[in-house]
Amino acid sequence: MSQPLGALRMLGDELADATVATLFERGEVGKFNTLMRYVSTAGSPLPDDLPDIAREYLHQTAAPPDWVDWGEMERARLFFIDNNVHISTALSFAAMPACYVVPHIAKLLSATHSLQYPSKRMAETGQFTVYLMRPDAFEAGSRFIPAVQKVRLLHAAIRHHLVRENRWDTATLGVPICQEDMIGSQLLFSLLVLDSLHRLNIHMSVEGAGAYYYAWRVVGAMLGVDQAHAPADLTSAREFLDDYLVRYMGPSEEGAQLTRQLINLYEEVVPGTLFDPVVAALIRYLIGDTCADWLRVPRTGWDSAVKTVPALLGVLETIEDSSPLGAWALDRLGHLTSIFELSSLTRGRVMQYAIPEHLKPDYGVASAGPRINRWTPPPPAR
Repeated sequence: MSQPLGALRMLGDELADATVATLFERGEVGKFNTLMRYVSTAGSPLPDDLPDIAREYLHQTAAPPDWVDWGEMERARLFFIDNNVHISTALSFAAMPACYVVPHIAKLLSATHSLQYPSKRMAETGQFTVYLMRPDAFEAGSRFIPAVQKVRLLHAAIRHHLVRENRWDTATLGVPICQEDMIGSQLLFSLLVLDSLHRLNIHMSVEGAGAYYYAWRVVGAMLGVDQAHAPADLTSAREFLDDYLVRYMGPSEEGAQLTRQLINLYEEVVPGTLFDPVVAALIRYLIGDTCADWLRVPRTGWDSAVKTVPALLGVLETIEDSSPLGAWALDRLGHLTSIFELSSLTRGRVMQYAIPEHLKPDYGVASAGPRINRWTPPPPAR
């Protein structure tokens, strides 16, 4: 990372950063966190004692961007319903490990106390995605908008701590959770998930894949990502993500530790021990041997067997494409599997998002219709 820093590495999130800085300056973070535990649905009356700066922030961020195409968002929701269990798999076993393979991102993710407990992180990610894909995600009574508002403040709080306590090399790395890293994360949770579904032989239409990517652009905007700098389509997203990963990915102790925690977590979720090695094998299959070795993902006897999964999924996808009854049954099974996975991670609780008052002291730095015109990933950037 000896090259000059780009402008996107020096930009954070002005609105959220100013809100968090004022809350800390006035000593109101604890009060804010306590009161916000009671605000979990959109449109709920805000507590009377909520700090004014927080009230203004929540007001400004209470709606999606005015450019949202609601038809495209509905197509994204149907795509998610059709592929929910596969998307959950890709998020858990590809997108999250890909975050860990960027050393400065792994350091950031290891900075908060809550990430000592990977089930909390994965449960928050799972619930966040489920909230997004509900029909009422942007209406009164939904849980999605409050979750977005709190995650955005969480990111701002991490920036605040690291800069104020001189625990981040801004000259070398740029601003913590900068715009470039936020765009990179947006692409990992969208394009890389689509790549993983393709690798698993999941049949996706061009329209469905595009809609899913579009939904994450909306999410990114609500999380403080300046979409004027983010790729507008999947082809430009491929170019950005390839360049981002080639420049930054590599081994780190934090990345390996986070990956070990992730593997341990899912080995606990999977009943018994016979299939425990499948977790590591699936991660290795989806992210490739080089990244898996950097993250110290163990090699297992299942590494070869897991390569047969796409063939099996391809058969199931063919049944789903050709039989309305088969499609209904498989979608229902996928829905129930996703519920089981999420309930195992959350222990039946709603995840709460809060501004961390301290960092870890040892921190170093409906039917979707027939799937014709099948989507394939854009080619690698030259």
